[in-house]
Parts: sequence; C-alpha cells; structure tokens
Amino acid sequence: MPGTGRTPQGRVPLAVVVVDQAGRVSHWSSGARRLFGPERQDAVGRPAGDLLPVSGALPQSGEPGPAAPAAYGTYDAIGSDLEESLGGRSSYPAAGRARLDTSAGPCDRIDVLWWAYPLVGPGPERLLVLAVDARRLGGDAGPEGVAGERIAPGFALHTDFPAADELARGLPEILPSMSVRESARIVAQVLELGYPVLEFSRHDRVPVTADWGVARRTERKARRAEAARAAADGVPSPRAPLDDAKDAEDADDAEDLEYVAVRERLEFLNEVSGRIGSSLDLSRTIIEVSRAVVPRFTDVAGTYLREQVVAGEGFPEGPPDATTMWHRVAVEHTDEPGRWDDVVPVGESMPFPVHTPFFQCMTTGDPVLVPYISEEMGNGIAAQFEKRDIRPLINHRSMLVVPLKARNVVLGFMILLRHQERPLFNDMDRVTGAELAARAGLVLDNARMYTYQESVAETLQDSMLPHIEPHMPGCDIATRYLPGTLLGRIGGDWFDSVKLPGARTALVVGDVMGHGLNSAAMMGQLRTAVQTMAALDLPPAQLLRNLDDLAQRLGEHYLATCLYAVYDPIAGELHLANAGHIPPVIVRAADGRSELLDLPTGAPIGVGGVPFESVRLPVSPGDRLVMCTDGLVEVRGEDIGVGLATLCESAAHPAASMDDACDTIIRSLAGRGGRKDDVALLVVRMSGIESGDVAQWDLGQEPSEVPRARGLVRGQLAQWGLPGIAYAAELMVGELVSNAVRHAGSGRVQLRLVRSGTLLCEVEDADHTLPTLRSTGPDDEFGRGLRVVAHLAREWGTSRTATGKTVWFELSLRRPRI
Repeated sequence: MPGTGRTPQGRVPLAVVVVDQAGRVSHWSSGARRLFGPERQDAVGRPAGDLLPVSGALPQSGEPGPAAPAAYGTYDAIGSDLEESLGGRSSYPAAGRARLDTSAGPCDRIDVLWWAYPLVGPGPERLLVLAVDARRLGGDAGPEGVAGERIAPGFALHTDFPAADELARGLPEILPSMSVRESARIVAQVLELGYPVLEFSRHDRVPVTADWGVARRTERKARRAEAARAAADGVPSPRAPLDDAKDAEDADDAEDLEYVAVRERLEFLNEVSGRIGSSLDLSRTIIEVSRAVVPRFTDVAGTYLREQVVAGEGFPEGPPDATTMWHRVAVEHTDEPGRWDDVVPVGESMPFPVHTPFFQCMTTGDPVLVPYISEEMGNGIAAQFEKRDIRPLINHRSMLVVPLKARNVVLGFMILLRHQERPLFNDMDRVTGAELAARAGLVLDNARMYTYQESVAETLQDSMLPHIEPHMPGCDIATRYLPGTLLGRIGGDWFDSVKLPGARTALVVGDVMGHGLNSAAMMGQLRTAVQTMAALDLPPAQLLRNLDDLAQRLGEHYLATCLYAVYDPIAGELHLANAGHIPPVIVRAADGRSELLDLPTGAPIGVGGVPFESVRLPVSPGDRLVMCTDGLVEVRGEDIGVGLATLCESAAHPAASMDDACDTIIRSLAGRGGRKDDVALLVVRMSGIESGDVAQWDLGQEPSEVPRARGLVRGQLAQWGLPGIAYAAELMVGELVSNAVRHAGSGRVQLRLVRSGTLLCEVEDADHTLPTLRSTGPDDEFGRGLRVVAHLAREWGTSRTATGKTVWFELSLRRPRI
C-alpha cells in the first residue's frame, strides 16, 4: 500500500475484530484497543454495534445494547452497504468509511476505513472486521482524499489507479509467503472488487501484522543513549515537544511490532517443531523439514545429508572435508513446477569445494548468511555443476545456509533462498534459521539412529534365522517369518531343519519369551545348541532335556518354548517332543481333515527339573505338518483357542504349492488386529520315500568287501536308470567302505543308497571316531579318500549314532564333472 506519511510503506497497523453469530465481539486485538479505546476485557462479549463505528449495521442480539460510553466517542457511520450486506441477507465482503469523534472533541476526529468479511465454516464466529486509522496513510483522508482511494479503491471503482504495479511489487514485502505472480493477481482482484483479499492456507500462516523487518531495539537504545549524553552535557534537544511525542508514539509502535515479530518467530519455530517430529522414518522426516520452511520462511529449501546418513551407516569422526559426498535428499520451492528438477535433481551426490559457503557451514557448524548472491559468487557456486547452469536459479537472491547437526556432529545442511521480491535474510533470520536447524537436526538424528538400530536388529535377526532348503529327503518345506510391530520388532522366534542320518530330517520351531536384542541373542544360542545336539542324533525328549540344562547354565533367566520333531520318510513316522510350545497341526492327505496334535505339553526351556516326553506318530505321503509360534494365533483380548481353530481351518485349505499354503495361513491369521509379537511359521509336506527307492546291504570286515560294495552300487544305479553317476558313486563308496573296514574293528559295516531328488549314500560302522580331512604329502599312502569325496560330492558329512558313526554324501542325479 503506497503511503507518504510516517508509517512505512506497506505497514499499516490494523484493528482486528471478530463477531459471533449473536452479534457480540469474540476477539478484540491490540490494534482495536488503540484505535477504538476499550480494553480487550471490556470489549469481548459486548454487542459489536456498541463498539464499532457502524451503528445499527451489524447483526444485533435481541434487544439493543446500552449506548457506548462517552470515553469511547461517538460514531458517524458512512456506507449503508454494510447494513444491507451483513444483516444476514448476503455473504459478500463489504467496505466503508466512518468518522470517529474522540473524547478530545470534534476537532480531533479519526477517519476510519473498514472491511468486513463473513466467515463460513464451523464455529460460532460469523464476521471478521478489519479497520485502520486513515491518518496513518498520509495525505488527505477526507471524502475527496487520495489515500482513501488507495487504501480502499472500492470507493472509486471508476478511478484509474496508476500505482497498481507498485502495489503488486510491494505486496510480497508485507506477506513473505507470496510470490510476485500471486501478488499481481490479488492486487488486480482488489481493484476490480473494491475490497481487500484475504487468503488462508491450511499449511501457511500469513500474519496480519507487519513484516518482521521492523525497527530494532538496538537502534532505539542508541538514540536514547545519544539523548541522555546530550542532556548530561547540558545541550538542549533541538526537537520540538510535538516531535518528541511523535517519536514516543513511533517508538511504542516499533516496540509493539518488534514484540509481534519475536512472537511470530517463536510461533513459527513451535509450529515447525510440532510438524517435523511426527515420524521416525528418515525419508518422511526429511520431507517434513523441507515443507515446514517453504513458503513461510523461505522460497527455496534444498536439503543435503551425508551419504552415510542416508545409507544408515556410520561415518568417521571429525568435521567433513572437501572429499565428503553429500546426498541431495529434498528440494522444495515455490517456483514453477519442474524448474529445479533438471538442474538439481533429488538423489544426486556431490562434494562441495572449499571456497563455497556450503563448505564453510559444514566445517564450522554455524549458519552462513549471504544477503545477496552476486554474479561473481553465482559463477563460483555454479562451477561445480558441470553442464547444468544453476546461475538463473540463484543469482541476485538472498541465501542462508544452516547446518543440520546433533550432538556436535554435522549430518547435513539446508540451503535456503529467497526471491528478489522478498526481504533479504538478516541477522534475525540467521538466528531463527540456526534454531530451526538445531531442532530439525535433532529430529533427523533420532530418525537416523532409529533407522540404524532397526537395520542392525534386522541384520542380526536375519543372520540368526536359517536359510532352509525347500527340498529335503522325502519332504518339502516352506517357512515364513514376520517381525513384530514397532513395540516389539525384534523377538526370539526361530525355525530350523537339520539333516539326520537315514534320510531323516529334524524340524524345530522355538520362541524365546520377550523382545529385543537380548531375546534375539538368546535365540541364537539356543538355535546353535539345537543344531549341535541334533547332529548327535539325540532322541527328541533327550535333546530338550539337554537344552533345558544348557539354558540353566547360561544363567540369562530367559524362558523359551520349543517343539522338536524328527521325520523318517522311509518308516513314515514322526517322532515329536514339546517344551511348553503350542501344538502343531497335522493335515491328512486322505480326507483333507486337520487337527491339533495331542502332545504332552512339557515345561518351557529354562524352568529346570521337569521331564520331557516324546510321541511317535505314523504319517502318510502327502500329509502336512504345520508348526508355528504363538504370535500367529494369539491376539490381545481374544482367547487363544479362537486362533488355534483358525489355524486348523486355514491349514486345511488346498494349496498348489508350499508357498501358497504358507500365504493362506498368514492371510487368515496375521492380518488380525492387535498382533504385536513376531511370527515363525514352518510347513512341511511329507511325501515319503518308497521302499523301491532304498537299497541297503550289510558288509563284512574283509578288504574284499570294498570291490563288492562297488559292484552293488553299480548294479543298483543301473537298475534305477542312473548309469551316468555310477563311476563317481563307485569311487566314493570304495573310499568310505575302505575307511570303515580299516577302522571299524569287529563291528558291522552297513551300506545304504536312497534315491530322493538326489542320491544319498551312507556308510555306517561301529567306530565312534569321526573322520576329518587331513593334509597329505607326496609320500603319504593314506588320507586322500575324504578329499576325493569332498571334491566329487554335492554335499557330505559325518554324524554319530547310538552304535558308532555314519559318513554320508549326496550326488546330483546328473553326471558330475570329474
């Protein structure tokens, strides 16, 4: 708003009044107090017609209110449009002028210009009234004056307004969140409609008060100090008393404006703090930080973070240097869409040279203020952007670079730019930017640490969970693991499978009670112990007994449940033992019926002193075994029997594959609300091994049994139609039988071949000493047999049995390379 008086251009104190639907004042600003007289506590709740200079024009609440006290003056209302527009018959804004006779007498009349806006929406407020003292506009404020036409062109709709361009250029100084294009559109609307335009956004808070660039307290202190020195020297002030009064009034106004400016900044920082702390997700937090400052504080905000921060990794101590790579994670701006995308795309990494203000910010950890980017500085900054010319985007703008740091570590920085039409960044902006960056840096560091710890925990969890082969001898296996919710993301659930002698498979599902890294670490110890004891081919009940003893010796005071089963595909049998775990589900292939297995429950691992019992269960080819942890079936506030019944029902659904069977169970159970625990699920389809796919022979202790064993293997593979692998199988069987004959003593030697996806060969003897690979020299006669086996076999191993040991190897059914 152009003005020629003592009020700075574009900064006219406004009186703001809100009227409710009953016609009573619900808000009375300090500007209203200065303009109209009553204090806020005296004005709120009174009929608006008694206080505002539009007698009888505002909505009344029942009987007319008492007349306004003489101290408040008498009003001469001009502009009956308000009475017609706001009497409840119209929803259009209106404007007018009123003369206010103060208590000083008719010679000191105030010319008041006002605008009224009906409010639409929830709440009792129905009218917003803005008013201004026309004397502050300068010039003649009378009916024929120019100032009235400039401030309210609706009174001269047919009058040319040559200052429209000037007004459009000055509007962004009053409303910092506005671009030149928006201001030109608003000015055109003002001139056309004849009343001011108010635009509110859900995200942007536009202050009614003047801009933050007001007179500083230091300037007033300097003037007062100068006046005090003059008085001490006995030099009278040349200023007139009237000028002193005006200076005092201006000082009070400036102090009020500075108070408002500080309050606005504190409110801004408070709003930003509330908006950027809503998530611990790093990428979402970055977006929140960028959008919190644009356009309220700046027009462009580019956020850069260390590459290690984005990747969730650690970085070396000490300040960054010219080789440090910075990752551009966000660019928020009010320019035309896409203008910045090609020049500074999100996702790019780059270092910053020593001569740039960005390097100064990230090495010192302090904000860097560049009030104006000159052509020379713009050329220096643009030099690092190779073939992309960034100068049109940054030259002649004001820039503020603020560090994003926490715990004295610089995680990144933000580059803030303002358009030429907005006020330059100043010292107060630098302080505000530093405080903003400090709060944002702390939130980012919390998100970074959360992401890092979550990554560490997930890595630990993944490393402890096995990668189970989908096909084992005589069975197919599918597994699923679901982490817990945010309240317990890392837990102690696990599953496993172990290959046993005789083509058998051990199946394990366990759950360490509790959550967190301690539970996961305890789970890792128990899983390792189960694998070790399963390799010893211990019976299920004995294995759980030993596991319970181990938990007692660990002394971690953790409890765990465990379900251990051994599947023998040749005998068609399950051997199970339970330690406080939920029972498994068996799905019969013959009729599709599913049921919970009735097993002795046993006590959890870690209780101590409780015996464990095992059960043998016959199974048929095609039967399925479902083992899971209680996190799948247990939901807070619901009986666990409901979950177990749902588990039985979903397990019985036909499935094209084992993965489909797992997915069906997960969809039926894991999607229910209230789940907080992690879930381990293991599903086994027991196809069995036909007797025709198994060949077994007892061998003697004579060396002559070695060629006999080779002949037996050659003949059996020919019968199975596998002559391509006969030579390799003969060679390895000869080595294993030779070792057994040499070291077994008087015990028996047994040779067995099993065809099930692969060829499994086992040689069992009565010696408990497990063979190992040895280094051999050129003159050694023994020790090369296991090396031959290790080279030719797909997989090989040894395990102890109740009567001795078993050495086994597997061969692919395709011809091996020798």
